Amino acid sequence: MLLRFSLNADLITSADIPDEAVAAIGQAVDEANKSTFQRGVPAEAEPNDIGRIMAWNAAGTALHLEIESGPYTRAHDALFRFRKQLAPVLGRHRIGIRSIEVTAFTVRLEGTIDPAAIPHLPMIRETAADEEGITLTLDVSPTDLENKVPDRLVRLIEEKAEAHAYGGKAEHWELIYESPKQPVQFTDDPTAEMLKRGWIKHGASRGQWIFGPQPVQLFRAFETIVIEEIIRPLGFSEMIFPKLVPWEVWKRSGHAKGVYPEIYYVFTPKTRDPAYWEDVADYYKVTGEVPVEMIRDRLDGPIGGMCYAQCPPFWPFVQGETLANDCLPARVFDRSGTSHRYESGGIHGIERVDEFHRIEVLWLGTADQTVEVADRLHEAYTRVFDELLELEWRCARVTPWFMAQEGLVGVSENESIGTRDYEAILPYSNGWLEFQNVSVNGNKYPKGFNVKIQSGAECWSGCSGIGLERWTAAFLAQKGFDVSKWPERVAKLMGEPEEVFRFL
Repeated sequence: MLLRFSLNADLITSADIPDEAVAAIGQAVDEANKSTFQRGVPAEAEPNDIGRIMAWNAAGTALHLEIESGPYTRAHDALFRFRKQLAPVLGRHRIGIRSIEVTAFTVRLEGTIDPAAIPHLPMIRETAADEEGITLTLDVSPTDLENKVPDRLVRLIEEKAEAHAYGGKAEHWELIYESPKQPVQFTDDPTAEMLKRGWIKHGASRGQWIFGPQPVQLFRAFETIVIEEIIRPLGFSEMIFPKLVPWEVWKRSGHAKGVYPEIYYVFTPKTRDPAYWEDVADYYKVTGEVPVEMIRDRLDGPIGGMCYAQCPPFWPFVQGETLANDCLPARVFDRSGTSHRYESGGIHGIERVDEFHRIEVLWLGTADQTVEVADRLHEAYTRVFDELLELEWRCARVTPWFMAQEGLVGVSENESIGTRDYEAILPYSNGWLEFQNVSVNGNKYPKGFNVKIQSGAECWSGCSGIGLERWTAAFLAQKGFDVSKWPERVAKLMGEPEEVFRFL
């Protein structure tokens, strides 16, 4: 994708620019074009790819500049380099640079660009497409330029274009293991059967279930197997991660790039003063209706959202720290609360919900240590699924698009980075359910949260989410509800299903 920037801007001075300063300005322009803008540019770069002041003139308190560039010393970077260079030149004439006014800014992207890759953002004032590419006219301030908003905009367009070229898929899939076939013991939808038996009921909120004693017994059986067969033998220690995640965490974890359609947002009251809320309470007391609009006006935020991916809120615990060599690989897990994900129209049964229960396994260390822990997890999961749960399942290497956005797939040459998904067959639909995963995330999180290792080696991390609803859906879909026919370890841990409620 060929790239061109064009910028018109005025440097506003503290006094009229005198004639005797004009020659010095011309010399500064020549020096900038020949030297200042060349710094840090690869030797093989073409002259037209490098920032250059194409025209300038001084009139009153304004020095008008027209700057063009390709990808090197981009026009907006050239502007600020030149301002710094020019300040002492004007200072000799007792003149300062008070401000910058951007009068025009365009970005030219040449190549085949899907119009869907151009975002709808307020700083894009106009988009003009032709056979050779797209020209964007931007409405940007000097602060936007200094904060490199044009660069991030171009990168966003490149990412969107890459996503379309990726084939429109959320992930690529490569089968790496398939378990032996298992006899079919049940052919109905386990969620429907649990509803019929009174084991579960819909919660008051969308995508939410109330689990009765019987499925919770199975949850706890699976949790015991996870702790005794996977977590403890591999040396993981328990922690409690927050379940309210502020924007600062999601900015560092990378989720702020695209999590917005799927999170449950969190707002805080503007004040706890009872008088401020008295009319809201009075409205409900009189009408019996909660005045949502009145409440909305009294909220600050959103300050962030409920836990979406369970591991990001862990990272402030190690943010900015250097980990001692002898504590690595550090291995922890969290099972302290629910995760929340707005699934839109995709909710189904107990396996695809807005509120779910998960054990999150997380580890960090050197690259070799991180991959080794992932390999040991794969071995442990394989033994549990084959020998203890006796599931029919398969494992695939997948490339999640979120990792491609972070430059960890496609850019990285290390094949160790990526995710393995575990899928179980659902006899009632003859489809497959992803019920487990293991991810090696490379330096994604350590880099975002500035975590280092004493030895100087690059810090990597991995995570694995164990969803109790997904395990239950996969297990019951294959094994049914006759506990006497279940695998011995699960049946023993489950015991007889408890009948606590009987409804008339």
